[in-house]
Amino acid sequence: MRVRLCAVATCSAMAIAAFGTTGATAETLTIATVNNGDMIRMQKLAGAFTEKNPDITLEWVTLEENVLRQRVTTDIATKGGQYDIMTIGTYEVPIWAAQDWLVPLDFDADYDVDDLLPAIRAGLSIDGALYAAPFYGESSFVMYRKDLFDEAGLEMPEAPTWDFIGEAARKITDKGNEIYGICLRGKAGWGENMAFLTAMANSFGARWFDMDWNPQFDQPQWKEALQFYIDLMKDAGPPGASSNGFNENLALFQTGKCGMWIDATVAASFVSNPDESKVADKVGFALAPDNGLGKRGNWLWAWSLAVPAGSQKTDAAKKFIAWATSKEYSELVAEKEGWANVPPGTRTSLYANPAYQEAAPFADLTLKSIQAADPTHPTVDDVPYVGVQFVAIPEFQGIGTAVGQQFSAALAGQTTVDQALAGAQALTAREMQKAGYPK
Repeated sequence: MRVRLCAVATCSAMAIAAFGTTGATAETLTIATVNNGDMIRMQKLAGAFTEKNPDITLEWVTLEENVLRQRVTTDIATKGGQYDIMTIGTYEVPIWAAQDWLVPLDFDADYDVDDLLPAIRAGLSIDGALYAAPFYGESSFVMYRKDLFDEAGLEMPEAPTWDFIGEAARKITDKGNEIYGICLRGKAGWGENMAFLTAMANSFGARWFDMDWNPQFDQPQWKEALQFYIDLMKDAGPPGASSNGFNENLALFQTGKCGMWIDATVAASFVSNPDESKVADKVGFALAPDNGLGKRGNWLWAWSLAVPAGSQKTDAAKKFIAWATSKEYSELVAEKEGWANVPPGTRTSLYANPAYQEAAPFADLTLKSIQAADPTHPTVDDVPYVGVQFVAIPEFQGIGTAVGQQFSAALAGQTTVDQALAGAQALTAREMQKAGYPK
């Protein structure tokens, strides 16, 4: 059963479209999306679209990140046809487009496709054709409490090392007052804890596979990275961290319980919004940490809107996608909720906009982080794959989540670091052999 979710303005537009005096039947677009703040805001503002397009109604299916991925993957692979628009990421787009599962997008000149940031656009294109439009783009960086750093006599460098992060996190932890030095993802999932841990491991010199597609979890770089993470979270992390993903850590940070949080750059507008964050005026930003090996622990991602090939409403779907990812939409968000809350990381023009630069103190570091991520050379040593926080092969979705479960169990104290790595090595080798690698 699908649950219909809409803002009042959207529902009013639906009613007008469905029961207006013309008697025309509206075309309903079913949109699968993630329950992140920017997407919830899009639903709230979608009345502006339906007012201009009374022949189109919108039905929202809003899901937690891991559930969304499962549902849309199953639907598109089985040609289920449940959704007319899917919110998918940089991992899925090239793989699904190569399977002819996505409809290529073509927009008019007003859309200004050349304004899309090159790194973001490239990840959503094949042979120059765009197969999804970015709703927001992101890398990852450090968000931290300046007041806690001042009290501890610490100064955050713009480009910190992991050693500094570890020392600082332990120093500002005050568990008696529910202040934890650092919050990091622990919830199992290829796009949850493994997004963070893969990017982090890159900066430790680790990699998923060598050039012959042999898993590398039995190598010392993975041991060093995972041990550092587990020890840090044990000493300075919140309780129950193995259940925390993006939204859980966001809530912890906004309520003043995290001294540092290393996660998506898109979170910056939420943690610095005084209407949502108790520590809005105390937040500073820095680049993701490194280990002196030439790679920072930051990723590259875009949550994007795409039309599955099974949709019978491609023209209407493209029209909505063009609106939701347009400069016009950015201006609407700025008008209603301020420039700082405009979906970031997709358009060059946004970062050249003085109003945005003034409203968003995190803008410069967000852009630097996005530009620094290199999906074609994500690791210190050479690898046969592309993708910073993921491996761009179809098998990764299942393997990544299974490995994430091993590492989440280690964080919860249910297994040791060595056991988790051994389990990851064995299951990855088994699945890759089953899939026929090397190909």
